[in-house]
Amino acid sequence: MSTLRSRWFTPAADSLLARTLRRGRPAWSEAVHVLWSAWVFVTPAFSPYGYDGRWWLLTALSYPVFLWLYARVLLAPAHAAWRYALGMVVLSLALLPWYPSGMSYFVFGCVFLHVSRARTSVPELVALLLLNIVFLGWAVVLGYPWQAIVWMPVVTVIVGLIVHVERLNEARDASLQLSQEEVRRLAATAERERIGRDLHDLLGHTLSMVALKSDLAARLVDRDPAAAKREIEEVARGARDALGQVRRAVSGIRAAGLAAELASARLLLEADGVAFDYSLDTDMAQAILSPLVETTLALTVREAATNVHRHARATHARATFAIEDGHAVLCIDDDGRGGVFKAGNGLAGMRERVQAVGGRLVVRGDAGCRVEVRVPLAQPQATEADAASQPDAVAAFPAHASHLDAGVERDQ
Repeated sequence: MSTLRSRWFTPAADSLLARTLRRGRPAWSEAVHVLWSAWVFVTPAFSPYGYDGRWWLLTALSYPVFLWLYARVLLAPAHAAWRYALGMVVLSLALLPWYPSGMSYFVFGCVFLHVSRARTSVPELVALLLLNIVFLGWAVVLGYPWQAIVWMPVVTVIVGLIVHVERLNEARDASLQLSQEEVRRLAATAERERIGRDLHDLLGHTLSMVALKSDLAARLVDRDPAAAKREIEEVARGARDALGQVRRAVSGIRAAGLAAELASARLLLEADGVAFDYSLDTDMAQAILSPLVETTLALTVREAATNVHRHARATHARATFAIEDGHAVLCIDDDGRGGVFKAGNGLAGMRERVQAVGGRLVVRGDAGCRVEVRVPLAQPQATEADAASQPDAVAAFPAHASHLDAGVERDQ
């Protein structure tokens, strides 16, 4: 029994609920639409029979069936969800002779008939039209008043359009997210190729030197041990230098690329109608940032851009980079609504990340919002070596992305 219950109430991989969860939205965001079924309990107030015994009996029998069909629409595979929506329509038509409240089931059935797709096809529109014709004809035969008959198709179309627009927006957001991920992936691929070329050049030169010095030391070891010792020491010194360069290169591949995050931020904001631009002063453009500093600035750009997208209601945002007194300075301004800020997970994550590299984060919201980050350019060598030897420390940064929607939250 428990196995059957688990199978029936576990969302399929391509179900509506599974897609919602993958987008990071809570499950209740889909279940909340069931509140519109309150009309089942309101309709008797406009009926001459009122809340009589028949209404109570049919409600007790049909409403649990409706809730089960609703749950199956959310949980069933995409190719099967329409069957449960059609079940709502059949339930409504079957109850119509005795149960006017069942008209609400018809609206739900029509709205959910194509809920598994972002775009409605011509056959689905034809099916909706035929269902409404059947409903109207059946209601006329049963003698329903014309007011009750006319408003049903209108409500079906209005609610259907609202849900359809919501699905289109979800599909657009999903496509935008894929585009952002593609930008980051391409940037990471380009960085890997660059580092691969650097490693090839570095190791090729170093290994050639090691081979030459080792051969020379082998020839000198008998007739001039002191010279052979010097050659071996140079081999060891060159190997250590090469190891340090390799570690720095490898740490670079694990760092979030600032250029990729700026491109991703522009893609995110401009798709939402927010103009975004950025500028670097001369010193910043020529500076070579350590991996930790670049990662800190890049992830600050990511979270600040997400905050503008979700909360600011801005029309323009700008990021400026500069170097002042040995610090990399990042300022992100928007012309949004500003206000009082609550320290959510995203803001706390930004602050902790900046403080971890000895920096400072300031957020102001007097006119719009201003996020200012100051990070010292000089980072302890031990810190970079640790980052190179512990990839999880840097790789864990993107985990904060799951909290972006709770970033710099603004009071309503």
